[in-house]
Amino acid sequence: MQGERPNFFAGPYIERRAEAREDPEWLAAARADPRTRYVIGRGSTQLLRSGPEPHVALLGNDAPLAARAQPEELVLLGWYRGVRCLLADLPPSEALEAPPGTHFEELRPLAASLPADEAGLLAYARALGIWRARNRYCGSCGSRTRPTHAGHCLTCVNPQCAQQIFPRLDPAIIVLVSDGERALLGRQASWPARRFSTIAGFVEPGESLEDAVLREVAEETGVTVREVRYHSSQPWPFPSSIMLGFTARATAGSPVRLNGELEQAGWFTRAQVKSGEVLAPPSQSISWRLIEGWLEGEV
Repeated sequence: MQGERPNFFAGPYIERRAEAREDPEWLAAARADPRTRYVIGRGSTQLLRSGPEPHVALLGNDAPLAARAQPEELVLLGWYRGVRCLLADLPPSEALEAPPGTHFEELRPLAASLPADEAGLLAYARALGIWRARNRYCGSCGSRTRPTHAGHCLTCVNPQCAQQIFPRLDPAIIVLVSDGERALLGRQASWPARRFSTIAGFVEPGESLEDAVLREVAEETGVTVREVRYHSSQPWPFPSSIMLGFTARATAGSPVRLNGELEQAGWFTRAQVKSGEVLAPPSQSISWRLIEGWLEGEV
């Protein structure tokens, strides 16, 4: 249903070239290439250029923050805008001086202000940085891990274990439920006043995506749905989710019963959403994409 327009954080913004991760000389090639550029990460923040419009700061090999990065702190992201691009995942505990005209900042509050391809690049780098920070030790034997495969695998250093840990995602469903003329929307207590969104939740072990849609809607609102259809997906690196978007139908007049997860939920007409009576989610979210489709009559 999504057509050719990718969701925010998605799309062909980078050539990953996974085969390059198997080259033992990948780092030497990157360091020798004067065109190589670096995304600088520090914890969950990344280096941005200061100014009225934010942009990612892509540094060259000779930049101090890139040059100081140790081999184990570097990850081959791929080729961005035709140029080899690495993540320099620097320790958040060290005092780092940002180059003039740059600063470290979290992605989430400024994502909508970035060009779409830059936002995708930073989302990718952020997800890898968080994964690396959470897997410094082997979950099987407790030994240290070391990066391999150009930083896309963490391998246990214990030769009796040698477990390989690859990046993992937490799948979550998000669904626009309609009864024909109305959409089922809910809100959490921490959100801004009048902010509503579609129903969402994590997929549980042993559960299909469709089963998760039925369960989450029923758990959070008491509404029974049918005709579950896949819409599109969105990377959501806060910290490591993949949002799997669906639409579904419910019987007209289905009552809403809250179980405590949501502060409020109910049925809303297109007129209520278009008038601003209901504050829609941010435009870069897949939730808005689902609502937008419903407003245009897709569901």
